[in-house]
Amino acid sequence: MAESNLTRAEAEQRSSVVTGPSYEIVVDLTRGEELFGSTTTVRFGAVAGSSTFIEANTRAVHSVTLNGVALNPAAVSDGLRIRLDNLETVNELHIEADSAYTNTGEGLHRFSDPVDGKPYLYTEFAVAEANRVFACFDQPDLKASYQFTVIAPADWHVISNSTTPEPELSTLRQAQDGAGSISGEGGAARWVFPPSPHISTYIAALIAGPYSEWHSEATTADGRTIPLGLFARASLADYVEPEVMFEKTRQGLAYYEASYGVGFPYEKYDQIFVPEYNWGAMENVGAVTFNEGYLFRSKVPDARKEQRALVVLHELSHMWFGNLVTMKWWNDLWLNESFATWTSTIAAASATEYADSWATFASTEKTHAYEQDQLPSTHPIVATINDLEDVEVNFDGITYSKGASVIKQLVAWVGLDAFYAGISAYLQKHAGGNATLRDLLDELEVTSGRELTEWSKLWLETAGVNTLRPEIQTTDDGTITGFAVLQSAASEQPTIRPHRLAIGFYNDVDGALVRTHRVELDVDGERTEVAELVGLPRPALVLLNDDDLAYAKIRLDDASHTVAIERLARISDPLARAVIWGAIWDATRDAEASPRDFVRLVLGNIAAETQSAQRALSLRLLELVLGQYVAPEFRAETAVEAGDALWALTQSADAGSDAQLQLLRSFIAIASAPGQLDVLVELLAGEALLAGLSIDTELRWEIVISLAAAGLASVESIDEVLATDDTAKGRQSALTAKAAMPNAAGKLAAWTAAATDTSLSNDYVRAHALGWRRARPSDLLAPQLEPYFAMLQQVWSSRSYNMAAAIIRGLYPAPLASAELAEASRAWLAANDGPPALRRIVVEELSRVERALAAQERDRR
Repeated sequence: MAESNLTRAEAEQRSSVVTGPSYEIVVDLTRGEELFGSTTTVRFGAVAGSSTFIEANTRAVHSVTLNGVALNPAAVSDGLRIRLDNLETVNELHIEADSAYTNTGEGLHRFSDPVDGKPYLYTEFAVAEANRVFACFDQPDLKASYQFTVIAPADWHVISNSTTPEPELSTLRQAQDGAGSISGEGGAARWVFPPSPHISTYIAALIAGPYSEWHSEATTADGRTIPLGLFARASLADYVEPEVMFEKTRQGLAYYEASYGVGFPYEKYDQIFVPEYNWGAMENVGAVTFNEGYLFRSKVPDARKEQRALVVLHELSHMWFGNLVTMKWWNDLWLNESFATWTSTIAAASATEYADSWATFASTEKTHAYEQDQLPSTHPIVATINDLEDVEVNFDGITYSKGASVIKQLVAWVGLDAFYAGISAYLQKHAGGNATLRDLLDELEVTSGRELTEWSKLWLETAGVNTLRPEIQTTDDGTITGFAVLQSAASEQPTIRPHRLAIGFYNDVDGALVRTHRVELDVDGERTEVAELVGLPRPALVLLNDDDLAYAKIRLDDASHTVAIERLARISDPLARAVIWGAIWDATRDAEASPRDFVRLVLGNIAAETQSAQRALSLRLLELVLGQYVAPEFRAETAVEAGDALWALTQSADAGSDAQLQLLRSFIAIASAPGQLDVLVELLAGEALLAGLSIDTELRWEIVISLAAAGLASVESIDEVLATDDTAKGRQSALTAKAAMPNAAGKLAAWTAAATDTSLSNDYVRAHALGWRRARPSDLLAPQLEPYFAMLQQVWSSRSYNMAAAIIRGLYPAPLASAELAEASRAWLAANDGPPALRRIVVEELSRVERALAAQERDRR
């Protein structure tokens, strides 16, 4: 699937030629299951006599007319771009084409629901995929209005950025073509939308199909009524929870209007759950699309509900920051995403029931950021973006999580009131247009009185994370005689930075570990003395970065490390616990601490952890450590011990509690001993009952997949479970279960399907790959080691970026975690000098294997 790789130089040159585009777009969705009709009329100004191009990723171009002159499509179009020469001051371009639906989550994605056979369509235009649907100048600084006319079955809903009009019945009739037909019972209709707001191409949107709908409204601070819409597939209507979605939207809207000092900028706000989505959500103006994973078919941990609330708030914040004011070029994409991640967290903590969201931020966002920032592919937050391929590969944990962590530091540096005042001035000055990071810093300097150029250089324009360690000297009776904070940086990213942080002292008080002393200070340079702690008694536990003010990896001293492993659960503050969980994980990941110590930490403290997101993260990391970090000779025994402990903790957890559910799911994932697998069989049969918890749809599939991986489920038994859940998700789970079965033929079939079957959608590719990676023993993956590296270049050159990345990451045999895998990865890298984005994926995967190997060596000590 070819894509046009627009360069920054090309975009800048085009912006110097083209001005003020506006689009009229007719999309005909009644032409069958493969193609749709796309007619674009674009009017724009230009430098007289100049030349440029417009993107149009088409199956066929039927006509191109520029300023009344018919051009030869074969001469001006290559299927990706259309050349435009001899432009006039005012231009009108008319293009008629056929375009193709995708099954990759890009452009106009088409999905057929196996429950009712009905099609559901949606667009995903980020980073630059709008040209798969209509011809456009597909770059963020050429903002425009879009007037969509959509021809579709009359019984569908059609949604776009502007208010949905009443459909007009059309004389166009669609022939009945059997199952999966897009014919509507009432024939075809035409929706003529009013022109959209003035926005960038990547946040335009079109959603169509027989979606179920819910409606409410929100009232703005100035008394306007904003219609709220909610849509989902009919087969998932029972799981939508509309009042939860509408409540979070209203809470976020009120918080953002008050904080930004700018009213909600659009006329309506629709939210649509869509199938086979590559991302969590997308901030299309007034028509936000969400991953259906946020529709909960079964009981889920509280962490998932909190994450859904954060995603709702994240996308809503983009209506101001990203949509009303948009970056000029993709090098400032981080600013959109980092700001939305930070502001959704403070909004959740301030305006919703999720008051502990900063603890969630510390455990999830910062853990992700620290890991991404230590990969060989790390880059400055403000990355160099030369072309669209650079955007794709830099759309990562630096863009979101590290950026948000640094925004949090910036807020602490300038003060929250000054920060929001600067945001308000920025939004008002650049409303409807494009801006840069410098534009924002200028406003923040005015409102805060702080100079931010040097701060930007240190935090935004350099890569890497610093490590902070305490150095403590004491007398024999435990009195502190010297205390210093030592700062280091990786040799590849040697920048030493200033940090504002707190140091907490924790001591035993009535059976709890309680903070008995706190000091806040600036840390700068490789060594910072902390004189105010000299003369105090050494506490049971010393915690650098208490309250999580700084972006830095933290080390515990040996005594504090031991106390944390044994007594972390005795600390009542979830944020302090999150920092400690993170510190010990960082040390484990860096092979400075024993992997089996991390196992002890989790099993000894997880049952008392009250923060759902932290519990979920720690249990996920436990699975990683058991599978790849523990030395192979200790792995089976350690996994059995962990499984027994998790089952005991599950049985003793409060009935119906979040802890009970999460502990059970972790036990299901790692169960390996015969007795543990017997429990899974009994759970599936309804014989091993847990008070307050039933084996619902998703738990049933988790058990089936685990039993399949252990060789205790047959194809026939998997199909029997599928018959009770013959839905899109059920079919994907069945594929995963079959791919998890421990036989060479099944593994090869799953691998081959994911790697080569272009008819598979994105979610089905992921389902095959997920099951293939569930390998017990991991040596089951070894036969695909050589074929994996042999297929990389072909997959990369023949598939879209998102599909290629899903295949290449999903089929990398990471569970092998062996020297052989590392050597094969190095050999491929030595023999292949490009493409850079493909090399980056392999480099990152190799780095993770090398960490696993180092951890295994540490585990042997």
